[in-house]
Amino acid sequence: MSKISLVTGGGGYIASHLVQQLLEDGNTVHATVRNVKDEKKIGHLLSMQTKWPGKLTLFEADLLTARSFDAAMQQCSTVYHVASPFFLEEQIKNPQKDVIEPALRGTQNVLGAVEENSNVELVVMTSTVGAIFGDYADVRSMENNTLSEMYFNTSSTATHNAYHFSKVLAEKEAWRLWEAQNKKRWKLVTINPGLVLGPPLSPSSDSGSLFLIEELLRGDLWFGVPDLWFTTVDVREVARAHINAAQNPDSNGRYILTEKEMTSFRSLSLIFRPLYNHPWRLPRHAIPNIVTRIVGPLFGLTQKWMSLNLGVKFSVDNHRSIEELNIVYRPLEETLEDYYKSITEKEN
Repeated sequence: MSKISLVTGGGGYIASHLVQQLLEDGNTVHATVRNVKDEKKIGHLLSMQTKWPGKLTLFEADLLTARSFDAAMQQCSTVYHVASPFFLEEQIKNPQKDVIEPALRGTQNVLGAVEENSNVELVVMTSTVGAIFGDYADVRSMENNTLSEMYFNTSSTATHNAYHFSKVLAEKEAWRLWEAQNKKRWKLVTINPGLVLGPPLSPSSDSGSLFLIEELLRGDLWFGVPDLWFTTVDVREVARAHINAAQNPDSNGRYILTEKEMTSFRSLSLIFRPLYNHPWRLPRHAIPNIVTRIVGPLFGLTQKWMSLNLGVKFSVDNHRSIEELNIVYRPLEETLEDYYKSITEKEN
């Protein structure tokens, strides 16, 4: 009998690609969603059910509801815990409700179900580089000014980088629960991606990374972008890293998923310009930091955040993703072009 995998938050940005790649690889998949009748949110998953008959089963589950993952986890040997809300700081109104409780309690509820289900042998959890650092300036204290998975974020709070705070709490809790096992029945691996970009499969996505790109393409930043740099990765590589981590018996610990070198906000805009029907909406230059410090609060940026992130660059140690998970990072130009084609097709 073939093994069955569970993907939590199956309708999400990363999870949708993970479900699709698992099905393309011939796997049987259980996926949780909040509402199996919401065709607007899960229509792409319903299409996958049609394309791969009998290979994808959808279950309702809620991160905040204990035991709601039990049914979906039956017969599963691998659990991909992807579900967790991602919002940019400017999108978060109530940190505890919007990101902290779903991330932390969701992890507790999913791993609680893992403890109760003796079939589960492996948990691959989606974390983020934000669980490694809070502000970009944090990386300056890391060895060789290089982002490494040996560190944990210690600077974020519920009122400063709340999303990063939610993810480091959740990941630390996952490692605590893994360590608390009596016989280490199940293995835990975490995938820590940077800013995830690329084509969405869902017609609607709440991902903060896509919100950032949408903000750019709407022309909200026509006057110039701040001097910000991003660790970027294609969503398809992130999905593949989850699968490869499950397939490699020697996988262990945390894996940073992002390009070795950072990309500037200005570079993102310049890549989009030749693709866009209204290139004049997309800025060619970064605005001076002093100007950003003045207008930043209008976009939800605090002075503290700007002082610790504007203009800060660092290198990334991503060798484990390449050597142990066999990830080949595609060019950013391809990632953004595929994203633009995808949203243009959906609009038409």
